[in-house]
Amino acid sequence: MDIQLTCLHEEHIALGAKMSPFAGFDMPIQYSGITEEHLAVREKVGMFDVSHMGEVFITGPDAEKYVNHIFTNNVIGMVPGKILYGMMCYPDGGVVDDLLVYKYADKFLLVINAANIDKDHQWMLDNKDGFDVNIDNQSASWGQIALQGPLAADFIKHIGLSDADLQSSLDLGFYEFCDFGDYIVSRTGYTGEDGFEIYTTPEKTVALWRSFLSAGVAPCGLGCRDTLRFEAGLPLYGDELSAEISPVMAGLSMFCKLDKEEFIGKDALAVQKANGTAKKLVGIEIHDRAIPRAGYAVELEDGTEVGTVTTGYHSISLDKSICFALVNSEHSKLGTALSIRIRKKVFPGEVVKKRFYQTNYKK
Repeated sequence: MDIQLTCLHEEHIALGAKMSPFAGFDMPIQYSGITEEHLAVREKVGMFDVSHMGEVFITGPDAEKYVNHIFTNNVIGMVPGKILYGMMCYPDGGVVDDLLVYKYADKFLLVINAANIDKDHQWMLDNKDGFDVNIDNQSASWGQIALQGPLAADFIKHIGLSDADLQSSLDLGFYEFCDFGDYIVSRTGYTGEDGFEIYTTPEKTVALWRSFLSAGVAPCGLGCRDTLRFEAGLPLYGDELSAEISPVMAGLSMFCKLDKEEFIGKDALAVQKANGTAKKLVGIEIHDRAIPRAGYAVELEDGTEVGTVTTGYHSISLDKSICFALVNSEHSKLGTALSIRIRKKVFPGEVVKKRFYQTNYKK
């Protein structure tokens, strides 16, 4: 498979970014360094190239009914300008992808993960029988920049919107958006901080990136995007959600509206919710500076293996070694003593809440 380039690829090269393949794209992992970029977002403002994400528009008389059929959350009666998070699931409750659904007056925008664009699009097509809808995959036509951090609102003016449109952007609440024709601006992000995600044409994305850069916004790579989302307790598809890890297992049942009439995977998820699952995703804090990595074993005091780390870091914001892990459910209670085997040594820790960092979204 050929590696794809985002519209900002040349900008990253010019800035000397460390590049690496991710989700089929050549993406910046870091510029000045993961720690420096992470702290820029936590303390001031940073920007990310997220042009690799996918955008699929759903239109037609049955658009609302169709989206509700393939989506775990409930879009019936959504107010235009609102956004919902949820999943598309297989009939057995496994996850096709997690995504955002943007509600327009007469259509929906589904924002999907870069690695899953082709798979998701095909899944949508395969499940449209009986619905009068048009499924338009526009992923190649959009660029996207995520402007994130406590000072993000101070820099949104550099988009160059009219005074009225700028004020509308600043007035957005968390998980709300405005479509200005040339730009879609949403109050969303993947860092645990206030911020905006801006969708526009590839050409305007390049101009916007340069404008933010000139204004002093720190360019940030996918390295710190992962450390930021992890601290905030946000899942990554392929690590904390997958065809094998359901929303119930991941502790995301609140995004699965089992009281709505139907959706793909509802029956399986209802059974899991009622009866429990064999494994659950937990947070673990290690009483040492050793770093847990994905794939490391989780053990009891007697050495019995009871789970596996899915994501782990020594937290930059908290100065603690923490991880997500998928463990046998009987060992998932808060305060449970669990250890991580790191190479030949075992490091004790305990189960803690998965949101390690106190998020700072605009309320």
